[in-house]
Amino acid sequence: MTNSPQAQLIDGVALSAQLRANIATRVQALQARGLTPGLAVILVGEDPASAVYVRNKVKACADTGIRSVFEKYDASLGEADLLTRIGALNADPSVHGILVQMPLPRHINPHKVIEAIATSKDVDGYATLSAGELMTGQSGFRPCTPYGCMKLIESTGLDLRGKHAVVIGRSNTVGKPMALLLLQANATVTICHSATRDIGQHTRQADVVVAAVGKRNVLSADMVKPGAVVIDVGMNRNDQGKLCGDVDFEGVRQVAGYITPVPGGVGPMTITMLLVNTLEAAERTLPVV
Repeated sequence: MTNSPQAQLIDGVALSAQLRANIATRVQALQARGLTPGLAVILVGEDPASAVYVRNKVKACADTGIRSVFEKYDASLGEADLLTRIGALNADPSVHGILVQMPLPRHINPHKVIEAIATSKDVDGYATLSAGELMTGQSGFRPCTPYGCMKLIESTGLDLRGKHAVVIGRSNTVGKPMALLLLQANATVTICHSATRDIGQHTRQADVVVAAVGKRNVLSADMVKPGAVVIDVGMNRNDQGKLCGDVDFEGVRQVAGYITPVPGGVGPMTITMLLVNTLEAAERTLPVV
């Protein structure tokens, strides 16, 4: 990696478009064998952000030839009714992936819902069994956001073997699986979080930094090693109401070698990796030839 005057942008929109073209080709190959991948998307309640996310997922399915089954329910839907519906989708051979959009209304236990999805259809990769498969190196589904981050890092040409990677954040959906995926790629991994005493002490030694805490400016220019790859998973609003990430973008891009913008970095990749997981779920149902 060379230290340039300004970091090279890692374009998640462009990379996503490349991957989606490949997905569409693979979907056509499956359709030629009489199989159309199917994704069921369930939305409970009226959360406006969730409605946008779901709309984007359904559109992405349509664009690549994946059949989507979109089911919307009132916030009053009972937990038992939702679990029954998931059970029916588990048993439906035309549905290869099931996604329940979070957050759910308070009276529904999200853990119970996630665990109700068949492991073979857990395309979000959130269930305990999927997490266990990731930890033990099995071929389960990888959570979409960390999986997308790995593809973004890969696109820079950086070989992670022996490199030092720092993950800021320890959530079950991003931080922990991100660390495991980096570990699988033979990086040396440090996880920083709210109780870490001096995050900069760790990030200044890092070849790769993934910021995933949902807090503005958690990573500033003086915390970054020149030439490092910086992946910004955060989604926040600045004082002007404009979308921004966890990284002080303008400052850090003067030091880093590569950086993802917000928006246009990790976001498009998350949905793309959901499509990849759904496609793979469908492929796994075919007899081995």
